[in-house]
Amino acid sequence: MAEFLFVYGTLRQNANHPMHQQLATHARFVAMACLQARLYQVSYYPGAVPSSFACDQVIGELYQLLQPEQLLPLLDNYEECGPGFAQPQEYRRELQQVALEDGASVSAWVYIYNRDTSALTQIPSGDFLNVLHQ
Repeated sequence: MAEFLFVYGTLRQNANHPMHQQLATHARFVAMACLQARLYQVSYYPGAVPSSFACDQVIGELYQLLQPEQLLPLLDNYEECGPGFAQPQEYRRELQQVALEDGASVSAWVYIYNRDTSALTQIPSGDFLNVLHQ
């Protein structure tokens, strides 16, 4: 079974972050996709929090992981998620359903923001690149 990863922030192609090169090396871009979640501006990067409201959509990219055993530990370290990082960790990696533009749905790994969002600004468009390129 193929493993997938949904990225919505600094790991996206046009975010111009060096870590995207690791993703490009160990994964294959599949399609643009959406996650039912709210997107927040955390710092120079965003955080997504799942939502029960269908109108809350986060825009991102879906990748098929070619070498998950190599890539996921690198990304966990980048996201400061997993053993060795102070609790509560800023992100947690979990499987979420993401929707493709053709209406199909796939289960993909997503880094979910794991802290309180009450002091953060929501990104209404759900698209971090809109904020990044302003």
